Amino acid sequence: MSTIASDIYANLGGQAASSSKKKEESLGQADFLRLMTEQLQHQDPLNPMQNSEFLGQLAQFSTVQGIQGLQASMDGYTNSLATDQMLRGAALVGRNVLVPSAKMSLGAENGVKGVVAAPDSGTVTFEVTDANGQRVRQFTVQADKAGEVSFEWDGKNDAGERLPAGTYGVTATHGTGESKKSLSTYVESRVQSVTVGSDGVFLDLPGLGTAPLDYVLRIS
Repeated sequence: MSTIASDIYANLGGQAASSSKKKEESLGQADFLRLMTEQLQHQDPLNPMQNSEFLGQLAQFSTVQGIQGLQASMDGYTNSLATDQMLRGAALVGRNVLVPSAKMSLGAENGVKGVVAAPDSGTVTFEVTDANGQRVRQFTVQADKAGEVSFEWDGKNDAGERLPAGTYGVTATHGTGESKKSLSTYVESRVQSVTVGSDGVFLDLPGLGTAPLDYVLRIS
C-alpha cells in the first residue's frame, strides 16, 4: 500500500523539489556555451586554443545531445510498449487460451479440451495420470490426416467415475509399435489474471501455473 501511495504522490508532483534539484545539477546547452565563452575569454594569449580543439568540443556536445535525445525517445517507446502490453493482457482475463502443457486442470464440472498435431493419419492415444503419476484414464482419437487433432477428457476414469477436481497429467502418442511417436499436448485453460513484468506478459492459468503470452496458440 505504501508503494502505491508513493507512486501516486510522485505522479501528482510530490517529487517536484527533487526533480528540480536534479535538473539544476545537470548541464544544459546554455551552460555548455557559457563555459566555452569563459574558456575563450580566459585562454592564454601565448597559447590560444586551436580551432581543432574548439570544433572537437562542439562535436562532443552534439554527440551528447544526440544520445540524450535517443535515450528520451527509447524511454518513451518503452513506456508506450508497457502500456500496450498491459492492455493486451487485461483483455485476456476471463478468456480461454490454448497453451502447450503436459498438465490439465479439471474443475468441479465439465471436462478439459485440447489439441495435438498428428504427423499423419492414424490413432492418437491419450493417457491421463493423477498427482502420483498413476494412470486413471486412457482414450483414443482418430486422426484422418496430418494436422491438428482435437481431444476432450470428460473428467472420468476408466471405470466411468467422476474424478475430483485438481491437476492431472496428460501424454499423447501417435501410432503403435515401432512407429509409435510422442506428441506435444496443447491444453485449453481460462485466464485468471495477468502479470506484466520486465520479461513481458504472463498469464495466470489455474492449475497450470503461469505461461508467457508468446505461448498462446489460440484465444477463444
